[in-house]
Amino acid sequence: MKKILGILLALTMVFAMVCTAFAEGGSVYWLNFKPELDEDAQALAAKYTEATGVPVKVITAASGSYNQTLNNEMGKSGAPTLFVIGNVDGVKEWGDFAMDLTGTAIAEERSTDAYTLYDDSGKMVSIGYCFECYGIVVNPDNVEKAGHSMDELVNFAGLKAVAEDIHANAATLGFDAFASADMDGSSSWRFTGHLANLEYFYEKKADGWTGMPASLTGAYMENYKNLYDLMINNSITDPKELATGGHDAAAEFKEGKVTFYFTGSWDYADLAAAVPNVTMIPYYCGVEGEEKAGLNCGTENCWAINADASEEDKQATMDFLVWLVNDPDAAGVMVNNLGILPFKNVPDSTNGFLADAAKYTDAGCYVMDWVSQPNVDAYRAALVSALNQYCADQSDANWELVRAAFVDGWAVQYAAGQE
Repeated sequence: MKKILGILLALTMVFAMVCTAFAEGGSVYWLNFKPELDEDAQALAAKYTEATGVPVKVITAASGSYNQTLNNEMGKSGAPTLFVIGNVDGVKEWGDFAMDLTGTAIAEERSTDAYTLYDDSGKMVSIGYCFECYGIVVNPDNVEKAGHSMDELVNFAGLKAVAEDIHANAATLGFDAFASADMDGSSSWRFTGHLANLEYFYEKKADGWTGMPASLTGAYMENYKNLYDLMINNSITDPKELATGGHDAAAEFKEGKVTFYFTGSWDYADLAAAVPNVTMIPYYCGVEGEEKAGLNCGTENCWAINADASEEDKQATMDFLVWLVNDPDAAGVMVNNLGILPFKNVPDSTNGFLADAAKYTDAGCYVMDWVSQPNVDAYRAALVSALNQYCADQSDANWELVRAAFVDGWAVQYAAGQE
């Protein structure tokens, strides 16, 4: 009965919101951040307009071009009423253009504050509308065939023992430990962005960062090295062959040729179709107490409403957002596309990796949240170059090049971003 009453209340709210939006005559211009959402976003916009008469325009920026598109569009008349401010750098650049969402209808719909961005004054700048997770994807069947158990994979020591045993016996088993860790542009972000985050996370956790620091200490570089070395030296592909790419790591995993693969929740449906019981474990790297680590979870998908829009357009945009996360059909479409939405009335996710993330959190494990990198493209390019030299020759001197690109390069790119 409570569930039925809750649904009726939600539908009443949506009906009232729709009537309000129709009466006020505002319009919505959504500058969409996620290309993969475009088709569904266009359909939802059309459905909302048909139901309410409120015009909703959706423009989707090409992958990797959102900030450029946002700069272009915000300088025009009829600028976006709904856009994305997804990280602390975005808050600094665009926070003044964002309406304070504190106490608003969409803020009240959140199920958590974990994915909300604030400026230094405490203004609620943007609200996370979906989040993702990443870690080490595991084929449990291969683990069992190798004579091991998933119960062993609770820290770096256990992961190392299993991976090295599988790699040593790969010829007999018919599969290896890790998938190819290619360093070309289609794959290197997994190691220069995602894997690198473990160092930032633990440094942030120890030093209490509140924003992007001007420099790193590199205190957890050895932990990054632990996991990187384990991966490249217990892989289906020789590390000397990683620089130019050309290997299909996803296919290696789906075909059962490897046991471990570094990826995230966006790949769940594709991988689960081939390995139905696929699961994800954290980035175990030898940090003390990592048995209580969870998955890397975060988002750069955070809605902001244009502070300079008319009051009618602000209200229309607010009403549209509330509809997206309350209407059962609309919310269902959003969840199916994005995996999980942190709002009270959305359907449960069917994404198994996000379910894994929730299990770790429910068990009291800490979330390894994301840290933004400075001047990201230049920073990662330098790290790719250094890692390629290291993979070709794993000497101490070449690891020092990696450390320099990782740590010293952060300070260089941070300074460049302040100019």
